[in-house]
Amino acid sequence: MDKNFKEEFTQIIKFEPPLYKQRHQFVRDLVEKYKPKKVADLGCADCSLLWMLKFCSCIEVLAGLDICANVMKEKMHTLSPLPVDYLQPSERSLTVTLHHGSVAHKDPCMLGFDLVTCIELIEHLEESELKKFPEVVFGFMAPSIVVISTPNSEFNCLLPRVMLYRHPDHKFEWSQAEFQSWALETARCYDYSVEFTGVGHPPTGMEKVGFCTQIGVFFRKYPQTGESVQSEKPMEAVYKTVFKAVYPSLKDEKYLQNAVISEVIFTAQIIKHRLMSKREEYSDDPERKSKFQPSMDCFSDYLGKLVVEKNMEPFVSGNEVYIPLRTIFSFPKVNRLCGTFEKLCKLIAGKVTLSSDGSAVMFNIEHENEEN
Repeated sequence: MDKNFKEEFTQIIKFEPPLYKQRHQFVRDLVEKYKPKKVADLGCADCSLLWMLKFCSCIEVLAGLDICANVMKEKMHTLSPLPVDYLQPSERSLTVTLHHGSVAHKDPCMLGFDLVTCIELIEHLEESELKKFPEVVFGFMAPSIVVISTPNSEFNCLLPRVMLYRHPDHKFEWSQAEFQSWALETARCYDYSVEFTGVGHPPTGMEKVGFCTQIGVFFRKYPQTGESVQSEKPMEAVYKTVFKAVYPSLKDEKYLQNAVISEVIFTAQIIKHRLMSKREEYSDDPERKSKFQPSMDCFSDYLGKLVVEKNMEPFVSGNEVYIPLRTIFSFPKVNRLCGTFEKLCKLIAGKVTLSSDGSAVMFNIEHENEEN
């Protein structure tokens, strides 16, 4: 390739979006495709990838590992639940944990993950650490999928101000052939297959240099047996946990109960309001009043389609309004939260005012009438 042609691109090449965002998006796309429940990011640094992944609804366990505790501690607050997470708990559970330690060491806390990511990590490893790395990740942890990204040294000629390596802490940077050779041998030794791709496309006319960041995606060929996990499991933990956050979840009965009570009261209040409005409308006309039959179609289109049984109709008796629990349970959100009518009754017992037989939510409208 002509030297002047290379120098021209060295001055103008720019990635949009930035390369680190492209790497993170690659991982997120992989998560959306394969739906792993447990994901570990080795070399998590500032936790930015973990922060992005915590919004993936399929993930229930997130773990980060880095040799530098200070870098993690600066940003770990971004992984904490927000007030809105407590006001509106998710239907899934989510636990985020950060560990201080080396990828050259085995720790039982890193077992059982579906996906392990190593984004721009291996080039920071000393030779002795790199030799141990495959056994730790592919032999001991043995997740279903491993993603490894690393700089492609062949692209460096297009990057301004890169003399040897892109970062002063890099111990090496591999060409495409070197990375693929290492990856294929690692996959062969641990019964994985590997696919090669990357992010950061080269300029037109220089496709041979490959992606700026080269990526290997490893897939385990055979399920890992419980016996092999136990045989490799070390007796003691070697990582230090520096952060742990357990997000509020509707799988926790405490949060589920609060959500169900709020939804039951909200639904009952709206039905009561519509019922009373309809009743007042008919009370102005004696002839229409005699024909008044409170029914669920006064609430919404959904109620209009509901097959209303006698014991599901809300009604007024004196100063009290009764909204049958069966009616409330028929609403999709309440039904989804509780699953069964019996569970609905259990969750609201003693928390919501009910009729004497416990079959309906009861409101006293005497005070409301006085205010009006």
